[in-house]
Amino acid sequence: MRRLQMNEQQLIQLMNESIKLEFNVADLYMTFCKTFHEDYAFWFQLHMEEKDHASIIQSAREAWLSGKEFPLEILSPNVDELIALNTKLASLLEEYSENPPSREIAFNVALDLEESAGEAHFQDAMEQAPSSTLLEVFQMLNGEDKEHANRIRTHMRDNGIEIRSKLAK
Repeated sequence: MRRLQMNEQQLIQLMNESIKLEFNVADLYMTFCKTFHEDYAFWFQLHMEEKDHASIIQSAREAWLSGKEFPLEILSPNVDELIALNTKLASLLEEYSENPPSREIAFNVALDLEESAGEAHFQDAMEQAPSSTLLEVFQMLNGEDKEHANRIRTHMRDNGIEIRSKLAK
């Protein structure tokens, strides 16, 4: 029994772009991990959590394909925004592999990404009261992998890194 607010093709595209986003963000954090040794543990933890987020969405997609309801609240409703963000991330990954950013830019890019709709919807869903058993299971799997934007801000403040607005745009 699937109650969808969009057709199946749109939902599949939304799921796939969301998974791609989580893996792209994980790759970006691994790039920062390799570039900024003084923040290695911080970036590595975020990298692993983003990979976990991708796995949660993949599991939800598999459950949906086998007839279970999909917790739509874990996804951004705007596939065009996800595609644009994934395109931007691919560009940043290429650029940073040849010309790494400054530490300040890296943290500000990460903060912008975590506050983007693609990432924010997932985080919001992990913090709200579960609307389904499947969402509750995913919230348990996600555990403490929350509040990335707040953790980035705290790390920046604790390390004297200036917060600048929208460097990822």
